[in-house]
Amino acid sequence: MTAMNSGRVFTAACIQLASDIEPEANVAAAAEAFRRARGGGADFVLTPETTDMMEMKRRDAFAKAKGEGEHPGLAQLSGLAGELGCWLLIGSLVIRLSDERLANRSFLIDPAGRIAARYDKIHMFDVEVPDGQSYRESKAYRAGETAVLADLPWGRLGLSVCYDLRFPQLYRTLAQAGADFLTVPSAFTRLTGRAHWHVLLRARAIETGCFVLAPAQCGETSQGRQTYGHSLIVAPWGEVLAEAGEAPGVIFAEIDPARVAEARRMIPALGHDRPFEAPN
Repeated sequence: MTAMNSGRVFTAACIQLASDIEPEANVAAAAEAFRRARGGGADFVLTPETTDMMEMKRRDAFAKAKGEGEHPGLAQLSGLAGELGCWLLIGSLVIRLSDERLANRSFLIDPAGRIAARYDKIHMFDVEVPDGQSYRESKAYRAGETAVLADLPWGRLGLSVCYDLRFPQLYRTLAQAGADFLTVPSAFTRLTGRAHWHVLLRARAIETGCFVLAPAQCGETSQGRQTYGHSLIVAPWGEVLAEAGEAPGVIFAEIDPARVAEARRMIPALGHDRPFEAPN
């Protein structure tokens, strides 16, 4: 894939949603926010993980999930990207693969409404959170196996989803393969978000010299799942350019791709890897 870094400054917008369990209502909220983001001057708009539904019950998730070719939310948001002439990252949708497996799949949509890239979340959120909640993503979802890069008019994009954030080797691999921007659409739990969200996102930006764009879910669903919000846009040197609070909304930031090369000139760590032996 050939990089197309034009050096041109552009505006990115992260949509923060409070998706619940009904896909139609969630997609409608995302579409309305997409229109507002584009109206506010965004060239690249991003939605959070599980934009279409935050359904915790396995049986109901399978009943509501659709295959990629018949997913109404994918069709609606892709069509809107074409109507508005805007790049869109659908942070993820719940895609039905079979009667036994779903995919947590991120989609990059070009300004003609076409799918430019797909990424299936690699790292499954199988965690006992200290607040007493248990998550077993691998019971319903098939983990992805492939890291994904895609070209934007301003540079190269590396895709990820939520729990991937805790695995820095993925982001280093993407950056060393040419990524200028990293996307981390998420539905971080409120407890882990308060403890780790900001520091992890800033660390990934600093380690890679990339811009990090992280649209997030917020609020509490009707089934009691609590998400942290605080969507962030982070510059390659680690400073936060824009941050949402704990309510739905849209944040904007001006992205200057030249800052990627500038950060990497100052700290050229991506070229300093050395082999070493693991401890016994």
